[in-house]
Amino acid sequence: MDRIIRCITTDGSIMASAVETTDIVYMAQQIHRTSAVTTAALGRLLSASSLMGNMLKKQNAVITLKIKGNGPAGAVVAIADSSGNCRGYVEHPEVEVPNKPNGKLDVGAAIGSDGLLSVMRDLGEGEPYIGQVELVSGEIGEDISQYFAVSEQIPTVCALGVLVDKESRQSLLSGGMLIQVLPGADSAAVAKLERNASLLEPVTTMLAKGMSIEEMCQHALDGFEMQILDEAPVKYVCTCSADRVTRALSTLQPDDIRTLADESGKMEAKCQYCGRTYEFTQEQLDHLAASVEGELRQKSI
Repeated sequence: MDRIIRCITTDGSIMASAVETTDIVYMAQQIHRTSAVTTAALGRLLSASSLMGNMLKKQNAVITLKIKGNGPAGAVVAIADSSGNCRGYVEHPEVEVPNKPNGKLDVGAAIGSDGLLSVMRDLGEGEPYIGQVELVSGEIGEDISQYFAVSEQIPTVCALGVLVDKESRQSLLSGGMLIQVLPGADSAAVAKLERNASLLEPVTTMLAKGMSIEEMCQHALDGFEMQILDEAPVKYVCTCSADRVTRALSTLQPDDIRTLADESGKMEAKCQYCGRTYEFTQEQLDHLAASVEGELRQKSI
């Protein structure tokens, strides 16, 4: 079962979060039929969204991460709620690129280093906050760290990883860590964290060794006393529904709604996050168009 935890040093200088997303990324790969490298790209962004969503701590808050570079994978999107549950998709899931010389998946080449990382926080209280930064490498972890440094002026270490089997191309392990320096931290604490970060093993290496996410945080915060603030299970969760699709269709003009059905007299809408298909008959579309017309007449009175 995937889990997420948040920790803080007892001196209040460093905050650390860790998440295991092995089941989440496995499900994402099954839904989207991603290649090895796009599994790694989407898995990393899903882990990042879970960590950042869990930081919001407002019941109806949602965070959306979108990374769009000049690489062949196109846009990668991940959405998470304040519990860390998440969902996502990659624009071109079938893309393959050569591995790096060391044999590792080249996520940076699939994403591209020329582009933007966009972060939208919707707290359910008016207009959402939107921030953007230029990509550093397209490797995602470095780009998330850059976002916090530039947009929020928070020194951050973001480590993300997805382990994919070389033979089956199936995802095996996935997770991430987010470590941040808090206001008031002294130079000694920052220096200690920098040293720890330089010695930190890849996330998937730690998971493969059987380390728990608590042990991963303890490793990152070596030399500090650590307190666990909270922990919770996390899942791949899609919020799509027939009602949501109907509301989306209701934003169209009535004449456009009536023409959505194909030759068979039906229209299908497929959720890009979970692959679920919603079907509308011509009769249902006509009824919806008439309802929209009625609402438009009411507004014009």
